Amino acid sequence: MARRQFAAAAIALTLSGTTLAAPAFADTAIFAGGCFWCVESDFDKVDGVTETVSGYVGGTTDNPTYKTYEAGGHREAVRITYDPAKVSYGELVGILLRSIDVTDDGGQFCDRGQGYTSGIYPLSAEQETEAEKAKAAAAEELGGQIVTPVEPVTAKDAFTDAEEYHQDYYMKDDFRLSPGGVTAKAAYKYYRAACGRDDRVREVWGDNAFKGIPGLS
Repeated sequence: MARRQFAAAAIALTLSGTTLAAPAFADTAIFAGGCFWCVESDFDKVDGVTETVSGYVGGTTDNPTYKTYEAGGHREAVRITYDPAKVSYGELVGILLRSIDVTDDGGQFCDRGQGYTSGIYPLSAEQETEAEKAKAAAAEELGGQIVTPVEPVTAKDAFTDAEEYHQDYYMKDDFRLSPGGVTAKAAYKYYRAACGRDDRVREVWGDNAFKGIPGLS
């Protein structure tokens, strides 16, 4: 599930008198890659990712919502909790870049405007260095410019969770969350196909499209 929470060291399971602690060294990444439902769905498949949360990042306004985030200059984004013993921050950046259109600075796929543009939001100097390295490696592999910016998060840019109905949207069997009398899950599948996301990523990246995402690469 998208909101699995194994990262906090305080979480423990007691089975037959034996305490099994969750990974104590989890870390966090924040990425924007167009529709946050899609980014969330993709990263839930990555080994070592333990939680994904859709939300808003960047911009200038406090407490953005789905109705106001674009006007405030925010992007749709996903906060990813991961176990660095299984996957590194640099590897996650590489996965992001190969699952989006890194040549598009006007949005992503059928979704246009600032709110749908891509971005990498390192939370430390170390993450910023790793992000730039991964971006340079991806650009060399692609043989062209990558327009996805690396924008360190400041207090103003703090990540804001999106409304609850957006979380895990791609797997919900709820008819109330989509038009047309279909479940959210069905609406998501139709939207992703109609938006041309997967086809465009494969056009940009060829054999390396969705590299690192089981079931898509």
